[in-house]
Amino acid sequence: MNFSVTPKELVQAYGLGNIVYFPQSDTAGFDARSASFLSFVGLPHSEVFTPREDVEDPYPAGLDAISLGSRFDHYGMPCPAESRSWWMLGYLFTSLIALDPASGEVYAFPEGSSGYVLLHRDVESLVYALVEFRKLEVDHDNDVDPEELSARFKETVGAFDSTPFAHESQWNLSLEELEHGIW
Repeated sequence: MNFSVTPKELVQAYGLGNIVYFPQSDTAGFDARSASFLSFVGLPHSEVFTPREDVEDPYPAGLDAISLGSRFDHYGMPCPAESRSWWMLGYLFTSLIALDPASGEVYAFPEGSSGYVLLHRDVESLVYALVEFRKLEVDHDNDVDPEELSARFKETVGAFDSTPFAHESQWNLSLEELEHGIW
């Protein structure tokens, strides 16, 4: 499969030691493109995005730490019925990030909220945004104007997938903080 985000681009942005690869999955009903992307390109690990790395620790051996229903039950939290079979990918800022394995869509469960929002059309779009955000962080460290950085990020990521900016998302909140000099 061809992807817009390549393993080389991800490694250049985050370094080889900060990429988490998933085993190739042939689970029934799992979107083949998402499965291939996660095993071939992977997910970055950074302060902004922390992928699920070890599904066994610190959970009991019988717990399915991948599926949201099992995970939410473990913590005594309500889980929307339609999202019980979704897979946890990690955390973006303070939102739990999940993948609907059937559709390939990526959702965010913001901290303090009982609901979720569609964050990206697919996992490739999530990683594309993370690579662009890494570039933004580097440029911010080099004193590039925050409003210019925010506009560039919205334009670049929005051209790839407009979903992240369709509503209040972690991306919008982070860019707002950037523009107001909070980081």
